[in-house]
Amino acid sequence: MDHRIAADSASRFEAYVAGLVSLIGHADRARPLRDYCVGLLMPCERKSVEPMAAVTAPERTAAQHQSLLHFVGEGRWSDEKVLAKVREMILPEIVRHGQIDAWIIDDTGFPKQGRHSVGVARQYCGQLGKQDNCQVAVSLSIANHHASLPVAYRLYLPDQWTTDDERRRKTGVPADIRFRTKPQIALEQIRAASAAGLPRGVVLMDAGYGCNTELRSSISALGLTYVAGILPNTTVWAPGTAPLHPKAWSGRGRPPKLIRRDHNHRPISVKQLALGLPAKAWRTIAWREGSAEQLSSRFARLRIRVAHRDYNLTRSRSEEWLLIEWPKGEAAPTKYWLSTLPQNITFGNLVDLTKLRWRIERDYQELKQEVGLGHFEGRGWRGFHHHATLCIAAYGFLISERETIPPSAPRSTAMVQKAGIPKGDRPRGSPAAARAAHSKLDCRHAPTARSRLRQTPATLPVLRRSDHKNRQTTKIYDAVRLVWIVF
Repeated sequence: MDHRIAADSASRFEAYVAGLVSLIGHADRARPLRDYCVGLLMPCERKSVEPMAAVTAPERTAAQHQSLLHFVGEGRWSDEKVLAKVREMILPEIVRHGQIDAWIIDDTGFPKQGRHSVGVARQYCGQLGKQDNCQVAVSLSIANHHASLPVAYRLYLPDQWTTDDERRRKTGVPADIRFRTKPQIALEQIRAASAAGLPRGVVLMDAGYGCNTELRSSISALGLTYVAGILPNTTVWAPGTAPLHPKAWSGRGRPPKLIRRDHNHRPISVKQLALGLPAKAWRTIAWREGSAEQLSSRFARLRIRVAHRDYNLTRSRSEEWLLIEWPKGEAAPTKYWLSTLPQNITFGNLVDLTKLRWRIERDYQELKQEVGLGHFEGRGWRGFHHHATLCIAAYGFLISERETIPPSAPRSTAMVQKAGIPKGDRPRGSPAAARAAHSKLDCRHAPTARSRLRQTPATLPVLRRSDHKNRQTTKIYDAVRLVWIVF
């Protein structure tokens, strides 16, 4: 049974890669494209060029290393076109399980030493949870409750990089790249997705993006709804309150047009508003199955108007939802969101869509742990984006494959033992994997091709499938192994 599944998977993989080959130009790029994707799917400890060359072409490692290095670092093929093709091939598989519910904005960081890799600077790194030397990329993913897929991905170039001509030249930063804030990059990606006619969904974003009033307004101008995380000090007009109308015209000069505030007409912070809500305003709502039980928390929602600098406006902003989460046992509310979803949306659906943002966290987890998104060791702009594009392409294939592997499908122990796994592989759920999850991957030295070839194969441990979350992760894990067994 496993032999047949693996053979079918390999056949689909070849067809998938063939679909991408048409987008990269020269025919001599077809083999490096295939081999690079295979390398990303192999359970190597590190998915940088040297170890992937050793695994995909052990008899000619040096030549393979040069081929893959040139293909990803210097190849003049379009990331946008390849990502569009990936989307074209994978989107039907995703929407087969339901319409697109969300467009998810986020960014991810890669710890990095030195100052010469493109975009590296001391800035907040989500992987480390603090400020440190790293690269940061902004992405847009489309998602439903079945799966999600990144459709845009771009390096954030800090301001000190945009004015450093020498570093720009050495890393190949295109001449038209200028400084853009992360929200500005995200808005460009959303506009491109809208222009491309992608199935629309509510735009989900955390407070790093949601606090940006211009971004929220621009999303609304595109005809899209959003659920945006905000900070506790965000000010709003509570239900039943509003700013004053413009002053009455005295008959001299221009008639006053701006709305006003006074001592009795002041907005309130969302935290202050939440703390003053009566007990009956809070409801316990469950939204999805978690690792041990259904996830639930206490929420309140109410209709408000955002007050941020509205004294420069001629009228108040439109009403929208304020959603507040206050888990039992916490001294104060923990999360706040603004949303332009319809007024008649049910409380449960509002929470469910808000919490769908967990999909992007799963994307990044699997892109980094299974496909090696953060393992690129080059310094250039082109190589950074080419590697990410191919990681997303490989991840898209895994999304399409996981449905071919039933959660209860038997696995052939003999076949898995024969195939083996490299010594450094850390299966999802193992103590070693847990310890490695927050390591500075980019600071580790890649094993040499020579040392990798000497590794002793090990047997594949049996994976627990105790809950829905683990089953989904295991399907990605199994899809990786199926491809590796064949190739």
